[in-house]
Amino acid sequence: MDFSFSEEQQAVQELAAQIFEGQATADRVREVESGAERFDRALWAELAKANLLGIALPESAGGSGLGLIEALLVQQEAGRRVAPLPLWPTIFLGALPLAEFGSDELQQAWLPGVVAGDVVLTGAFEEYGANAALHPGVTAERVDGGWRLTGAKPAVPNPHVADRILVSAVTGEGTLGVFLVDPGADGVSIATEEATNRQIHGELSLTGAFVADADVVGDPAGGAEILEWLLARARLGLSALVVGVCEGALKATAEYTSERHQFGRPLSTNQAVALRAADAYIDTEAIRAVLWSAAWRLTVGLPANEEVAIAKWWATEGGHRVVHSTQHLHGGMGADIDYPLHRTFLWVKQAGDTLGGGSPTLVGLGADLAVAAKEGAA
Repeated sequence: MDFSFSEEQQAVQELAAQIFEGQATADRVREVESGAERFDRALWAELAKANLLGIALPESAGGSGLGLIEALLVQQEAGRRVAPLPLWPTIFLGALPLAEFGSDELQQAWLPGVVAGDVVLTGAFEEYGANAALHPGVTAERVDGGWRLTGAKPAVPNPHVADRILVSAVTGEGTLGVFLVDPGADGVSIATEEATNRQIHGELSLTGAFVADADVVGDPAGGAEILEWLLARARLGLSALVVGVCEGALKATAEYTSERHQFGRPLSTNQAVALRAADAYIDTEAIRAVLWSAAWRLTVGLPANEEVAIAKWWATEGGHRVVHSTQHLHGGMGADIDYPLHRTFLWVKQAGDTLGGGSPTLVGLGADLAVAAKEGAA
């Protein structure tokens, strides 16, 4: 296993870092967060101009035709600056599964718009209950020319700016399907609220909302495979986000403790401070290591369920330890909710609780290991 990046991948990361560093300043993030959308459209346009929104999308749609690793690197840099963008839902919940499973017509209808920065996508894959992603609460009834969806989904990210929402549902035959829903269609309503990370999330309610056959993603009987594929990559997207956030928090902490003096010397020279910072650094490197291990397995086609769960657990638990430590090392400044560092805590908390927190992830991992052990003994 070689987790070093190619020259092309390094160039992608450097370009993303340059754009985010130049555009997502603390003042700009604060300005965007004070608006109704919580969406930096100017930064979004810059990412589109650099083709970073389409970095992992097919060339036939105007993308660069690269892969998961490159998409994760861009997401990591977004996390480093806690940029207020619908990047994770658009790419990991929407564009990547459409590129993998969508019909040619669906891809051409939506992916060029994503690449150009004109289309925002999101996904409704959270459920009311732990480890329930493969047991959707929305039902899909077969009707002439399509399907009617009924039910509710919590915690849909950035639904207020989304052009389409991918929704998982169970059909009358008991199979799973993934459907592309128009948020403005009849029978669709969204109740929005501010999430932990100050982004807008919403509860999606469907009352017989019609979805045409042409807007079904893949085979409606093969939704379980699509959902498992999507969730694995989405969870790694969250892990990449957390790596970036932790890196940004550590950098800010190193600068603060080096510049802040106490008893005539920098805080960073205090042994207790140094040890706490070292622990946070080790946690960050552990999150990074398990992230790229899982991503490598996915890209080469190896089974990765366990590795993805481990990466998500480390991002949730290790990430929380990191941002908790960096807040403590900032003293009173770390407790100021208007200070930029506070956003790192909010974003890691939000990412950790998305698509399964620490305990549910461990429960799911334990169940997978038990099944594997049983099959191995058979």
